[in-house]
Amino acid sequence: MTAQTTSRPADASGTFALGGDLPINRLGYGAMQITGPGVWGDPDDPAEAVRVLRRAVELGVNFIDTADSYGPFVSESLIRLALHPYADDLVIATKGGLTRSGPGDWRPVGRPEYLRQQLHLSLRHLGLEQIDLYQLHRIDPAVPLADQLGALVELQQEGKIRHIGVSEVTVEQLKQAREIADIVSVQNLYNLANRKAEDVLDYATAENIAFIPWFPIATGELARPGGPLDTFADEHGASPSQLALAWLLRRSPVVLPIPGTSSVGHVEENTSAATITLSDEEFVALTDAV
Repeated sequence: MTAQTTSRPADASGTFALGGDLPINRLGYGAMQITGPGVWGDPDDPAEAVRVLRRAVELGVNFIDTADSYGPFVSESLIRLALHPYADDLVIATKGGLTRSGPGDWRPVGRPEYLRQQLHLSLRHLGLEQIDLYQLHRIDPAVPLADQLGALVELQQEGKIRHIGVSEVTVEQLKQAREIADIVSVQNLYNLANRKAEDVLDYATAENIAFIPWFPIATGELARPGGPLDTFADEHGASPSQLALAWLLRRSPVVLPIPGTSSVGHVEENTSAATITLSDEEFVALTDAV
């Protein structure tokens, strides 16, 4: 494993053409943690949140993932404050379909009129006329999937959405979604320690659909003293979190990790993971460790 030093480390992560027409660096930034505790309200240090966003872009990140429910709307508003007017190559993805009543409370709402309302609010808070990637945050079991995605297809036809994605779905749900809309991304919980969505990733890889793993740097017992991540970290001067991100980037060319943080120091550390190259032996050892 080797690591390199560069002023734009995210460039080393390689690129992926989102939807076939939006080339982005594969290592992005997830903007959930720039809100208050419980992903609710304003952060303790809004100025630091702005610095984090600007630093991520300086480091070569040109894919930022957020959601209307982060705050709610706090994350989107901070992105606009920090980065608007946006660079031409910056892709901002947001999500709708989870409503909030308080810290830590998340409830799916997929009524078409609600999704339309939230899309328009996201456009306003982000200062955009079109969302590059709009993702259904959760499938609402009380509403037919055709109605939920149908609303997004209508908004896409109106020019308000460029590409559509889904989040936390099974392979079967993803196949059903593709019968209704052109789905270019899927965002599921997935990391080195938790691979329950392995079959979804395999399907996405085969179909060249972007796979955006949330909670990407969880390491669990793998980072315990003497464990494989701990051993590699000591040997190569990288943190367990950096190795977990490097493993994700190696796992499949469609994987777009979006590590999130509220600290400039951590965003620099996370982004530097893109410069780490795992050997075949190291990749297999980490893969087989779970």
